[in-house]
Amino acid sequence: MTEPPETAQALRKRLPAVDLARGLALVAMGVYHATWDLAYFNFIDAGAAETSAMRLFSHAIAMTFLAVAGFSLTLAQGGGFRPRLFARHFAMVAGAAALVTAASLWLFPQTPIYFGILHCIAAASLLGLPLVFAPPAVAFAAAIAFALAPEFLASPLFNGDGLNWTGLNTVEPYANDYRPLAPWAAALFAGVGAGLVARRAGWLERLARPAPQTAPLRALGWAGRHSLAIYLVHQPLLFALFYSWIALAGPPATPQEAAFAKGCQQQCADAGAPHDLCVRSCACAARDLKSAGLWDRLMSGHVSPEEKSAASRIANACVQRGRSD
Repeated sequence: MTEPPETAQALRKRLPAVDLARGLALVAMGVYHATWDLAYFNFIDAGAAETSAMRLFSHAIAMTFLAVAGFSLTLAQGGGFRPRLFARHFAMVAGAAALVTAASLWLFPQTPIYFGILHCIAAASLLGLPLVFAPPAVAFAAAIAFALAPEFLASPLFNGDGLNWTGLNTVEPYANDYRPLAPWAAALFAGVGAGLVARRAGWLERLARPAPQTAPLRALGWAGRHSLAIYLVHQPLLFALFYSWIALAGPPATPQEAAFAKGCQQQCADAGAPHDLCVRSCACAARDLKSAGLWDRLMSGHVSPEEKSAASRIANACVQRGRSD
């Protein structure tokens, strides 16, 4: 397909609108991760980042990053295959994904990130590259196929660590960030399709127009242009901030509460439960034990058999409640 001169010129530029979209996604990601970190360090309710609303929020953020990655892939390769540019970009994303895995193995050895958002972007970009040179309908069809694949093709054969990155597994693995190819690659393929439509409709030159020069928009655009670097450093910076705060001001929870949460979550994880379920269930158990007047006696170790049985019932009820959330 021969591009109009304006479109061909726009393909060689960064589009401010795309940078702004990526910047907004970074802000949303920062809000979500700050909430997760506040809960992790016991500044707020331990299950605050695991509610249904926050899960939907995190899914929307991931879909935005993937869709923008697909749109950007069309811009970078739409004027003709540029192998060196693609290889360099793929190496950067894949290398960043490897760093995330290494860091998560150190910080969260029981729930490492081995196929998160960056891993998915890298793998889906490889699969999506041929779609850039196909009609938009092919990209959208691929998006639909990957979105529906887990519903029709899931099998226990894919439950092992070597294959559950496909998304066709029937048991979700324990990981702090898990974005398998199916269905998440669908968002990147849809972004490719949207980019192809924008090219054919001549909309890219509109997106190439300079953004309004206000301080917030300039900041968002700058963040969008450096999104990968910001993604890699934002969590270490947040962790350093919270660790520094705790070192200066002390832990937000009492020692008994922190010890209970740590021991409870460890027992829960040893039983094979997912990390988020353990966090929610243990926070629920601590709250309900206090409401039932059992907390102080349990912490002192002076509990009768009846009180111990009541505490067990409370813990089990919290686990069941957490599974149904």
